[in-house]
Amino acid sequence: MESLDALVANVTTLLQRCQALEQEVAALREANNNQRQEMMRTHGELVTLQQQYRDLQTAYAMVGGEESREKARQYITNLIAQVDRAIDNLSN
Repeated sequence: MESLDALVANVTTLLQRCQALEQEVAALREANNNQRQEMMRTHGELVTLQQQYRDLQTAYAMVGGEESREKARQYITNLIAQVDRAIDNLSN
């Protein structure tokens, strides 16, 4: 009889631990989702800031001297080439 009581106690303990772990997993999943959303938002901000930085560099290059203008022309030529490659990839 003691063995049966011990078995019941062990099963009860295991069920309680299982429920606690399920709650912990749910909380960790929610935290993971929140972190993922925050990371996506931060990545979006980073991309925007990088584009603004490139735009400022281009604008500064156009205002600057001949060397800066040449860099701006090269940058714009590179952008056009990238767009052309993207269009080619989409058409294939």
